[in-house]
Amino acid sequence: MLSNLSTAQAMKNIYKKINRTKYSLGELVSIVGSCARNSRELVAAMSDLFDSGRVVIRGKNGRNRRVRLQHAR
Repeated sequence: MLSNLSTAQAMKNIYKKINRTKYSLGELVSIVGSCARNSRELVAAMSDLFDSGRVVIRGKNGRNRRVRLQHAR
């Protein structure tokens, strides 16, 4: 029983804090993939990150690039 520890302290956080850090696209896929259960979950998580604007792709000139994803039917 967890009498001395709160629930938040007892639970292990499996998500890595990667805010404000510059990663390549391959590194980002690797980090998200290490937390995903399968490839479908990886693709869904990456899609959500791009659609929500939490991940920004920068071009060679330093400008932000828009990512457009087209889902297969």
